[in-house]
Amino acid sequence: MSTAKPEREYFLDSIRAYLMLLGVPFHVSLIYSTQKWAVNSTDASLWLTLFNDFIHAFRMQVFFVISGYFSYMLYLRYQPQRFLKVRLERVGIPLLTAIPLITLPQFFMLKEWTQKLSGWDNFSLYEKFNNLMWELISHLWFLVVLVVLTTLGMLTFRWLRDQKHAIDYQRVGWGSLTLGVMAWALLWCLLRRAIFIFQPDWLMNGLFSIGVMQSLFFMPFFMLGALSWKHKALKQLFVRFNPVMCFGAIVVFVAYCANQRMSSGEGWLYELDALISTLMGLCMLNVCFCFGHKLLNSHSPRIMYLVNASLFIYLVHHPLTLLYGIYITPHISNNTLGFFVGLIMVFGIAFLLYEIHLRIPLLRFLFSGKPQNK
Repeated sequence: MSTAKPEREYFLDSIRAYLMLLGVPFHVSLIYSTQKWAVNSTDASLWLTLFNDFIHAFRMQVFFVISGYFSYMLYLRYQPQRFLKVRLERVGIPLLTAIPLITLPQFFMLKEWTQKLSGWDNFSLYEKFNNLMWELISHLWFLVVLVVLTTLGMLTFRWLRDQKHAIDYQRVGWGSLTLGVMAWALLWCLLRRAIFIFQPDWLMNGLFSIGVMQSLFFMPFFMLGALSWKHKALKQLFVRFNPVMCFGAIVVFVAYCANQRMSSGEGWLYELDALISTLMGLCMLNVCFCFGHKLLNSHSPRIMYLVNASLFIYLVHHPLTLLYGIYITPHISNNTLGFFVGLIMVFGIAFLLYEIHLRIPLLRFLFSGKPQNK
């Protein structure tokens, strides 16, 4: 256990905040993309579809690397039981708060005002339960995954801390790192294909899909973050510009778009998506870290405001986006104009709600999991 606080990694705080806030343009653009969502515009926009695909292709992989980095840092600072308590409070309390205050009302909104849950009265009891789980978790899925990975961290972090014969990370490059992470992705694909063949209903179960499959998919990125804390050479690899990784992101993104449009769910869409998304995540990890380290590695009150606001903004933006799509989108014929109007409205209302919640200590605690000083 280490009680000394390391120097703050401003660029990692900033990247994590921006990745969280990217959830707003991601979901607003989803309205205008070719992806089928709860609400869609009459005609899809090509550039907004590509914009939406680009965000989706890498955002959460990089996010989980940063989460693993800070989680392992806290694991070393506290006793393991204290670490688990602090992390589960920071993640679990906002999760449990958002379900009754955000996603439960959102569920009734979707049920009454959209076609997403049409035929609800004819659903079986299991179908009702499963659809309810999907909608209650909704955009909070990453918090569920963080709870799972944090709990598993009691084992994986202990193994990492007690590792005696460490790899010489001075010699590790992007090639060997990519092979290792892609090997895990391939194992994930084999597991999914086996489940698809023998127990396909499991993949439609919200709790299994998120709690097991998503957690397993993002685990190597979470552990990459922890490894980069322990081995500084690995973090230096991430922040050092690599032209192959940076420009390779363009090629991988083309492959991502091709898979989305040419593959099918009955075929190899999801397995190919996992492999491509893993590679895209590694490429964009270098892009985000090297440019973030160069441009964002300094203290800024404005950036710190966004860092502190980002989780709350992400939690409340989803129902606001759906309301915008239901009531405003049909009245704006131009997709580009509708997208930017949606951004202004959703961000504006979300930041207003954030300022209101700052003035209520109970809400500050519920949406952050942090004890509030008197």
